[in-house]
Amino acid sequence: MRVFGIAGWSGSGKTTLMERLLPELVRRGARVSTVKHAHHAFALDRPGKDSHRHRTAGAAEVLVASGGRWAVLHELRDEPEPPLPYLLSRLAPVDLVLVEGFKRFPLPKLEVHRPVVGKPLLCGGDPHVVAVASDAALAGLPVPLLALDDVAAVADLALRAACPVAALAGGGQDG
Repeated sequence: MRVFGIAGWSGSGKTTLMERLLPELVRRGARVSTVKHAHHAFALDRPGKDSHRHRTAGAAEVLVASGGRWAVLHELRDEPEPPLPYLLSRLAPVDLVLVEGFKRFPLPKLEVHRPVVGKPLLCGGDPHVVAVASDAALAGLPVPLLALDDVAAVADLALRAACPVAALAGGGQDG
């Protein structure tokens, strides 16, 4: 399995790019999975649902299954947030895993940058940023600039720059 990151500040357009990138990669014949870093507590189940009742009653994991999909909810409780390599090891094998977030983790990544967000570029201080995608012209970048809406170019980059999952070592946790 190979892995490639899509990183940037909140509001920069990472998820929108992922939504457009995934069908392009699938159209090219790639089997793709994703890992999304959440910045806050999130819930996939709701109060009153059986899975929520199991989880809040103390289950360490709840596996929910149907004819259409299945999911495992793992409650961390007092455990630390698991590192990205561990999370990747939990996925079924695919051609490419796109990682949204984990902006400080050392993996090859595309930085999504929109000046209107008002945040600094990551690429100057992160040697793992291999290109920047933006909706504006940005001068003096240390890496190539792609148009944020050029999904074909982003797909080419992701397929070319992805590294084997086994090549990842420790690193930052945050999104």
